Amino acid sequence: MRQSSLFNESSYEVIRLKDAELEYWPEFLSGKDAGEYLGKLLKITNWQTETIRIAGVERLVPRLTAWFGDPGASYSYSGVLHHPTAWNKELLALKRQIEQCCGESFNSALLNLYRNGKDSVAWHSDDEPELGRQPVIASLSLGAPRSFQLKHKKDSHLRHKLTLTSGSLLVMRGDMQQCWSHQVPKEPAVTEPRINITFRNIVTNSNQ
Repeated sequence: MRQSSLFNESSYEVIRLKDAELEYWPEFLSGKDAGEYLGKLLKITNWQTETIRIAGVERLVPRLTAWFGDPGASYSYSGVLHHPTAWNKELLALKRQIEQCCGESFNSALLNLYRNGKDSVAWHSDDEPELGRQPVIASLSLGAPRSFQLKHKKDSHLRHKLTLTSGSLLVMRGDMQQCWSHQVPKEPAVTEPRINITFRNIVTNSNQ
């Protein structure tokens, strides 16, 4: 894996939605680099199986997860407090490239492993207090292409979807998390794995 490889600045588009600021690089990483990162992270990550309580019943989360970050960058989602694992060199290399690309700094990253099209994530927003009022979240995809769907919380007719391909980067800004929900639905025809890495910045003051 070439740690010095740079992102592709030529492939870039702005996705204009009401109450949301999105930037998309379809080819942020080359296909070769994306494949190498996928293979390495699949092997070295200590993937966790989580449960969530729905209507009083414990259910397995339909994907595997891992949380990385700086010391103290703990994060609570789905009712579970997560303490970060120390960064590895692969994630640090990706973090530096993404920070350079979008002009932001991140102190943590959530990894989701979708083992195949049976794995998914339901409608949600990344609006936890630890992320601040207008979080910037950079979402990097490695592996099988998957559908990413969005819907406005108040204007139900406003929807958008795109296919996140291997090596693509989606940066979400502004009121995106306050005004929109998003999901990765099940796609039974997909047989290959996908890793999604969302780089975030945990703030200590929820009023920020």
